[in-house]
Amino acid sequence: EAVIPKNAVFASNTSTLPITGLAQASKRPSQFIGIHFFSPVDKMPLVEIILGKKTSDDTLARALDYVGQLRKTPIVVNDSRGFYTSRCFGTFCAEGAAMLQEGVNPALIENGARMAGMPVGPLAVADEVTIDLQWKVIKQTEADLGRKFVKPVSYDVVRKFVEELKRPGRRFGGGFYDYPQDAKKHLWPGLAAEFPRALQQPAVEEVQKRLMYIQALETTRCMEEGVVTTAAEADLGSILGWGFPAWTGGTLSYIDTIGIRNFVAECDRLAKRYGKRFKPSKW
Repeated sequence: EAVIPKNAVFASNTSTLPITGLAQASKRPSQFIGIHFFSPVDKMPLVEIILGKKTSDDTLARALDYVGQLRKTPIVVNDSRGFYTSRCFGTFCAEGAAMLQEGVNPALIENGARMAGMPVGPLAVADEVTIDLQWKVIKQTEADLGRKFVKPVSYDVVRKFVEELKRPGRRFGGGFYDYPQDAKKHLWPGLAAEFPRALQQPAVEEVQKRLMYIQALETTRCMEEGVVTTAAEADLGSILGWGFPAWTGGTLSYIDTIGIRNFVAECDRLAKRYGKRFKPSKW
């Protein structure tokens, strides 16, 4: 701020840290905004614009103009830890890790996700964004929230890969996958020893349901909390931002297709079997 013009917009590309908190360090919080790009930036068409509590309408307008000049598609969301896209996408990675810990065959997890229409499986994408980054986000959230912090279902798996196994992701040489220079990547053979396979494996449909429903359910929570304010932006963000299957029409259209009654009933069943993260809110 000491060197940029007084009318300049200061934007952060953070994917998780609340914009309102970052803006507290600014003398011009009305000109502070989140402009969240997706990786790889040259290929991903969506940009998530995040409003801090003091972000002005003028700053928002200029951010939208900027994204338009880049010929990308914007969605506008309100401030929240993880915002909309990272928060919902994070449930996909976390559920994959939870299944791995339960003893589900990692190949079943990855192939089930791809068969449902996700671009890659949750373990592969965790390697791409790095398990190390997930651990840093978890630790930062834990430090910020204190007693209110609730461990994600992936907590133990992520900690183990970073702190014990020293396999924090692709750019560090390996994570859930190995990346040989002269061959295609493949699931790390050590997974079988670290996470023994359960004798009874779930049906692929059950794996797909867990991965798809958890993302859709988190979207409804974001709608309920006012993080995302329109169904159109929620659907658009899910498809263009993190690759939710296009055939569904997006996370909320997916629920509409299933039918809300059926979706809620199935979430209740999943909650009883796998944990309260599947429990739908009263809303």
